[in-house]
Amino acid sequence: MGAFREILAGKTVGIAGCGGLGSNCAAALVRCGIGRLVLADFDVVSAGNLDRQFYFRDQVGRRKVEALAENLRRIDPGVGLELHELRLDPERIVTVFSGCDLIVEAFDAADQKEMLLETVLTEFPGKYLVAASGLAGYGHVDEIVSRRSGKLVVVGDFHTEISERCPPLAPRVGVTAAKQADWALTLLLEDAETERIT
Repeated sequence: MGAFREILAGKTVGIAGCGGLGSNCAAALVRCGIGRLVLADFDVVSAGNLDRQFYFRDQVGRRKVEALAENLRRIDPGVGLELHELRLDPERIVTVFSGCDLIVEAFDAADQKEMLLETVLTEFPGKYLVAASGLAGYGHVDEIVSRRSGKLVVVGDFHTEISERCPPLAPRVGVTAAKQADWALTLLLEDAETERIT
């Protein structure tokens, strides 16, 4: 695993949203040796987040990016972290994530997901993007699959929307976040192998 970690230590991943997907994906990436994360979220940790997000009770009320940074540094004190406490829009996406090798979309709202995808695909056609669609509720976890089209990968069941009767719950959120992290590793390592050969 030493060679993998050496490659990953030189990579930067941007995470748009530090909720259930973003916080858990970030933790997985840090455990694998990603060198630098750019974290963006405007929200604070609430008690309702603790059922599926990588936060703890004593962090309720704190900014998510700050609390997540604290937790990630407990995994790896040497990880590079760039924190942005803001609501992302197209202009800010370009500014915040311009230096990233890969971007993870980790929003809850469908309109925000669409906005980020459109912005990244238009402004950064050469960057990898790992997104999610359909992860709410429980059961049928094997329906969470991945679809790849060039530099874009989308993970989810592609039909289950979050609602009051179908909330996001830890198991399916965790599986989706883990698959997003795994795709991030796959794409970055594939890219490094391609660069080595050429």
